[in-house]
Amino acid sequence: MALGTTSGAADAHDPPIQTGVNGYDAEKAGSQGRKMSRIGVLGRDSDVDSQKSVGKQVELESENSIKYRTCSWPKTAALLFAEYICLAIMSFPYSYSVLGLVPGLILTVVVAGLVLYTSLIVWEFCLRHPEVRDVCDVGQMLFYNWRWVWYVTAIMFLLNNTFIQGLHVLTGAKYLNTMTDHAVCTVGFSAIMACISFLCSLPRTFDTLSKLATLSAFFTFISVLLAAIFAGIEAHPTDYNPDPNSIIPITDDHGGPPVVLVIPAAGTTFVSGMNAFLNISYTFIGQITIPSFIAEMKNPADFPKALWAITIAEVILFSLVGAVVYAYTGTNYNTSPAFGSLGNELYKKVSFSFMIPTLIFLGVLYASVSARFVFFRIFEGTRHKGSHTVVGWASWAGILACTWVMAFIIAEVIPFFSDLLSLMSSLFDSFFGFIFWGVAYMRMREADFGPGWIHRRGIRGLAGFAFNVIIIMIGVFMLGVGTYASVEGIIGSYQAGTVNGVFSCLNNGL
Repeated sequence: MALGTTSGAADAHDPPIQTGVNGYDAEKAGSQGRKMSRIGVLGRDSDVDSQKSVGKQVELESENSIKYRTCSWPKTAALLFAEYICLAIMSFPYSYSVLGLVPGLILTVVVAGLVLYTSLIVWEFCLRHPEVRDVCDVGQMLFYNWRWVWYVTAIMFLLNNTFIQGLHVLTGAKYLNTMTDHAVCTVGFSAIMACISFLCSLPRTFDTLSKLATLSAFFTFISVLLAAIFAGIEAHPTDYNPDPNSIIPITDDHGGPPVVLVIPAAGTTFVSGMNAFLNISYTFIGQITIPSFIAEMKNPADFPKALWAITIAEVILFSLVGAVVYAYTGTNYNTSPAFGSLGNELYKKVSFSFMIPTLIFLGVLYASVSARFVFFRIFEGTRHKGSHTVVGWASWAGILACTWVMAFIIAEVIPFFSDLLSLMSSLFDSFFGFIFWGVAYMRMREADFGPGWIHRRGIRGLAGFAFNVIIIMIGVFMLGVGTYASVEGIIGSYQAGTVNGVFSCLNNGL
């Protein structure tokens, strides 16, 4: 359980608990029956609206044709598995090749632990405030209902989601180029991928998408498992050259047997090391979607079951696949994604092919999160939100189309994989992965124990405060230094001529 998320008897001067209506009690839902007070009322709602319980929300939509509060914890777990068990796993061998195997594995476990902790903070916040619909509502409440914070958060939220969509358009084009030996202009493949993804985005509830999510996670697991097995059984990685004095084209490194580094190589630059760390961080950090998922759960108190399941699976799968593939491809033959490191063309195509569902679905998931953010605010309180109307469906499709057009443009303007992961991590994960949740912890403890909560709780108060200050500083570091490293990496890639141009027809296949 997260540090500082449980406590003993409530102080006599604690603020009263606001539990909403219809019996949904955040205190009972919280861990060990601990008191959980609200930090305030969401600025867009009245006091009554802000205290609507989950039970009341379910009751209000009971007569609707389209119901949103329908997800059980296994269905939410399926969404989390599809979000986290994704193509980005195949960037771990590259990250380990830069950081060294031991530091890479340590960072994998540390980042997973931090994300688990902050995700539990998100869950606790949503229990206290069942009216929260997405991370933008959370941002506004955390910063004292300042409306401009909502707008800034909304911009980052939509950009983050659209960047992820763009990443999957880019990778979908990479897959089609690999399978067809560049039968069509890369821009055309990107457009095809965007159109397919748009069609798959049309379902309007997470309950429906959870069925697709289960298939996506399963096929991704098969894909990365095959990649690890193929890396171990094939004779040599791609472009293998036994001459240690030769230069390997795909990595610009020396040939010879695969070189596996336990620690970073001498001369590893700060920029390359930071980008490798950001690749690991991006794969784990997904708290941006958690408020949206919880907002459609029938019983949000069950969310930790889904969270623990995905965290344990992540640490095992990411570490094993990353380490095994790196051990057989080495620093001198490693590519990102690591499918490109497989020397046997059949092995590469077979393992990469099982990644098709997640190439489509993960972009679909983030498109759906963005679309419901816009759609709910346009049609809240109208019949178009909960009923099958022409206006409702046309608007939903139109919003989705806008997000996929933007994703297509991003995929063509930033046509590379690792640097795009790093840029996304530094710009958005700094806030949605760390800064917001350190602040959330402090706001909630202040609501529970009053202005002097740090000293009132004794060593637990000091430890909790110090730990969450560290979390905030990690976010600030990622934002500043991480963004610098990402931009430098992008500039370096273009100067080295290792990426195709903007809206290029050149082959980007593995």
